[in-house]
Amino acid sequence: QVQLVESGGGLVQAGGSLRLSCVASGRVFDMNTAGWFRQAPGSQRELVARITRGGSTNYADSVKGRFTISRDSAKNTVYLQMNSLKPEDTSVYYCNADIIGIERGTGGVYWGQGTQVTVSS
Repeated sequence: QVQLVESGGGLVQAGGSLRLSCVASGRVFDMNTAGWFRQAPGSQRELVARITRGGSTNYADSVKGRFTISRDSAKNTVYLQMNSLKPEDTSVYYCNADIIGIERGTGGVYWGQGTQVTVSS
């Protein structure tokens, strides 16, 4: 089995920073593209940032210049550094990754359980 476990969420004042982590555990050989999504109550889940296996990144316009996605392939971990946080960034943040399994032909797309980020004004 494969699990994605997020951590790093919490409550922060506007202008502050948080760093989210997502660790892929289990029978994981490597990760292809991985990303962070968020979903606020009553809203659709939206892409925040994505990073490919080669390190190419793309971001939602609303977070460009404030958020940075990175990865540590040796640790099967993806990070989201969030700076200059705004109240509108308040949401549940989910990690998503395309996993290459240890056994040939295994793996797939997985989601984490989500971590709450709350930004107070």
